[in-house]
Amino acid sequence: MNELSHYRNIGIFAHVDAGKTTTTERILKLTGKIHKTGEVHDGAATTDFMEQEQERGITIQSAATTCYWRDHRFNIIDTPGHVDFTVEVYRSLKVLDGGVGVFCGSGGVEPQSETNWRYANDSEVARIIFINKLDRMGADFLRVVEQIKNVLGAKPVVMCLPIGVEEKFIGLVDLLTRQAFVWDDSGLPENYEVGEVPADMVDEVEKYRELLIETVVEQDDDLMMAYMEGEELSIDDIKGCVRKGTIALDFFPTYCGSAFKNKGVQMVLDAVVDYLPSPQEVDPQPLTDEDGNETGEFALVSTEEPFKALAFKIMDDRFGALTFIRIYSGVLERGMTILNSYTGKSERIGRMVEMHADDRNEIERAQAGDIIAIVGMKNVQTGHTLCDPKHPVTLEPMIFPEPVISIAVKPKDKGGSEKMGIAIGKMIAEDPSFRVETDEDSGETILKGMGELHLDIKVDILNRTYGVDLIVGAPQVAYRETITQPIEDSYTHKKQSGGSGQFGKIDFHVRPGEPGSGFVFNSKVVGGNIPKEFFPAIQKGFASMMGEGPLAGYPVLDVEIEIFDGAFHAVDSSAVAFEIAAKGAYRQAMPKAGPQIIEPIMKVDVFTPEDHVGDVIGDLNRRRGMIKDQEAGVTGVRIKADVPLSEMFGYIGHLRTMTSGRGQFSMEFSHYMPCPQNISADVIAAAKELKQAK
Repeated sequence: MNELSHYRNIGIFAHVDAGKTTTTERILKLTGKIHKTGEVHDGAATTDFMEQEQERGITIQSAATTCYWRDHRFNIIDTPGHVDFTVEVYRSLKVLDGGVGVFCGSGGVEPQSETNWRYANDSEVARIIFINKLDRMGADFLRVVEQIKNVLGAKPVVMCLPIGVEEKFIGLVDLLTRQAFVWDDSGLPENYEVGEVPADMVDEVEKYRELLIETVVEQDDDLMMAYMEGEELSIDDIKGCVRKGTIALDFFPTYCGSAFKNKGVQMVLDAVVDYLPSPQEVDPQPLTDEDGNETGEFALVSTEEPFKALAFKIMDDRFGALTFIRIYSGVLERGMTILNSYTGKSERIGRMVEMHADDRNEIERAQAGDIIAIVGMKNVQTGHTLCDPKHPVTLEPMIFPEPVISIAVKPKDKGGSEKMGIAIGKMIAEDPSFRVETDEDSGETILKGMGELHLDIKVDILNRTYGVDLIVGAPQVAYRETITQPIEDSYTHKKQSGGSGQFGKIDFHVRPGEPGSGFVFNSKVVGGNIPKEFFPAIQKGFASMMGEGPLAGYPVLDVEIEIFDGAFHAVDSSAVAFEIAAKGAYRQAMPKAGPQIIEPIMKVDVFTPEDHVGDVIGDLNRRRGMIKDQEAGVTGVRIKADVPLSEMFGYIGHLRTMTSGRGQFSMEFSHYMPCPQNISADVIAAAKELKQAK
């Protein structure tokens, strides 16, 4: 039985290219998990095992691996940095107890770091910060610390200071022990010497050490009094305060180094052991009822409790379907029968494996705190709860963002259809932010995702992994419709011809809803003019129509419908009659309520060298962008803007041309906004043409 206090379930997350995967490689090397370090730029990193990851030098799916440091077991998940794959970050954070946020010493707090940091805040995950790449041109440790304060609104606590910067970066000073760690030029992580603080850094070290202690002793009143009275606190006492504050999310211990040059990674590993929580030290996961509402009970992390686990990732590889689970309580043994509380079906556990990226190690048992994979489970999807059949429970489920972009695809040859169907089924199970629909009229398959890169990689996987050659259509924007005017209306459904008739009358208000509210239904009918048992049928009738708006047939958002009166017939009224009445009422009322087309607006974050700022801003303005902010850094300028998605297709090519290949950008969905008149007219005309063509 492994001791739970020696477990650390951690994720490594950051912006694209801040060095997450390289940091993971160094951790695996230091912990003896691998003997040769693979480099991202050579396509040889352990956790980047997909062909697409190795070619593009980015991480696409989160990879899990287990290693040991100072008798502690680390379950590490290396997550993607690109905004199109944030679902991987989100679902990983959901099952982790702590994280390491990696920031680039020269790039600082970049767009994607903000999104990931926000996700980690929402998931209440304790973190330590590692400011990487201090050997880079333009690297500045303290500038990045300030950015973390200002941009992320976080409270970093500096735990060490770098010795030298850029190409002169040779090591760091541990503020707690006042020791200098200096590495030689061999590039080996174990080749360092511990010595005195360099003379020119003594004052700075004392200043930051004092700041560190003043911040952390606030966690313990007795120690704070002792410190204020001039007592010298022991290192163990200070560490206890750092740990307490880190777990409470009051501050974030901040380290520095260069993962690529093997400098400073040991300190990060020590900090994971010293300051990040074990599974028992985080707030337990809430349990919910069938509708997803919290019951007030929690999944206590203990091996004594009944078995509870959350399936957080499905992956299909050469050995079959793998279901990654985080076990919250109890013990799981091979041959046990467990219940999927979402489907109500039981399954017997066959093979269980401990993962090391895409290699696996067969195990016979696992316990609370473990992150493992089960081979060959059926009907399990991301977010399902697995539990003891005698103690059925549901853990808080995951919520995934709606896709904003779609493309139509069809196989080049007839034989590809069946192959594509099987492949897409596996891909949907793996990635809940990837959706697929079939256009009933044209027979085309519509792939929906979070961005151009997301869909580009899905098409690439279909082609290379599953051998399906596709004809790919142009990207389509997920337009929506809404209304602008409140109206009052009445509708009667009457059908009386031979046999029993149908009758239902409803008087109702239609109003524009709050942005993001979706469809809201309520009833103010009094006096029994419409019996209560018919309300669900009326709601169902209206809800079923919201998928098709009156202008161009796009789904309708943010509409409130209120029933205030109506009439029924003692014999002819039924749930079906009122459902049909609601559908007729929708068709009659919506065109009168000022319908309009709304389009997805993206939060765009562009990095450009200073001499191209004018060109980039001018180009964003031409794309109907609204510039929100610009911030000068050492190596260039960051421009934040809200831009319609329809104007952003192929943007990376334009940006590279404008900035001589040095510009970067990321974007994520922000909100919906009304389309300008000319664009609305084009969208409606295109929808009509499509209808006629079908």
